Amino acid sequence: MPKRDYYEVLGVGRNADDTEIKKSYRKLARQYHPDLNPGNKEAEEKLKEINEAYEVLSDPDKRQRYDQFGHAGTANGAGGFGDFGDFGAGGFGGFGDIFDMFFGGMGGAQRRGPQRGADLRMDLDISFEEAAFGMETEVEVPRQETCPDCHGSGAAPGTHPSTCNVCKGTGQVRVAQKTPLGHFQTVHTCSHCHGTGQVITSPCPECRGRGKVHRVRKIQIKVPAGVDTGSRLRVSGEGEAGSLGGPTGDLYVDIHIKPHPFFQRRDYDVLCEVPISFVQAAIGDEIQVPTLDGHIKLKVPEGTQTGTSFRLRGKGITKLKGYGRGDQHVKIRVVTPTNLSEKQKELLREFARIQGKEQDQYAKDKGFFEKMKDAFMG
Repeated sequence: MPKRDYYEVLGVGRNADDTEIKKSYRKLARQYHPDLNPGNKEAEEKLKEINEAYEVLSDPDKRQRYDQFGHAGTANGAGGFGDFGDFGAGGFGGFGDIFDMFFGGMGGAQRRGPQRGADLRMDLDISFEEAAFGMETEVEVPRQETCPDCHGSGAAPGTHPSTCNVCKGTGQVRVAQKTPLGHFQTVHTCSHCHGTGQVITSPCPECRGRGKVHRVRKIQIKVPAGVDTGSRLRVSGEGEAGSLGGPTGDLYVDIHIKPHPFFQRRDYDVLCEVPISFVQAAIGDEIQVPTLDGHIKLKVPEGTQTGTSFRLRGKGITKLKGYGRGDQHVKIRVVTPTNLSEKQKELLREFARIQGKEQDQYAKDKGFFEKMKDAFMG
């Protein structure tokens, strides 16, 4: 079964620092410790995997080799299925190498070429208005960059990596093995240069031979109008530096919209609720309504009820990768007055008396009760 990525095992990103790696390791080690999991073979294997990952990622040199060459960079020159050990007295230790010969190189060695840098991900919180109209901002991104002193070679300025004298620059070594099926010649990754074909005798003091340095870079992010929570932006070439001349990775920005105290969003439409008095609702009025473009006048007709909605065309969110804008929907809420003075109460009572007389007259004029009888009794 292939080994899992060490960063995945510890649950950290590839740009995690030593403190983050150590913190995650301690948490996992406690979780899977034998004292807390007596007799649990799965927890025991998990702890071995965690210890192996931490041993590599906590050591700068081992981590650098792992970042460049993966698990092959931390191996001891063994390839294929070498963990099978001796298979009988005949020294059948090259069982995996036989698979290499017959099945196209399972576990075989290949010299590593240029590798693309890792992608990075970050979260960006923006306001409701910034999402509606778009914006530009500057963010700080910690990442691994090509060392400016050695230009990624890992060798001190004025020096160059030398050809590996073990593999003669091929990055591979050939091993002849005697098996029950005959003599076979297999190829392994060179353990001296870890498959690069070169060794660094004078490491660069700036990057300590890694070819990369840790930097915090300021990057301009352009957020298009119309994005919503869950939108992801890709900034090409702003990830981590590649290895051996490989291209730089990308930066992915996940957008999160802050809640607005007045507006809500539905697709590209803006929703809001505006309170008015019962007098305004009864006789009508012209009110000021907030929009993303500022306040505008809205005419409320007489007799407007709570829950009535008015549409303001083109006052919503700018459409992403499209044309035009959504609408704004204004929902009316009629507010019942409280803490009335005696005069206000008397005026309302008078209003109720007048309204009652009008309703009585309406019922007489229209034969109200007769109509009710016809409607419900046929």
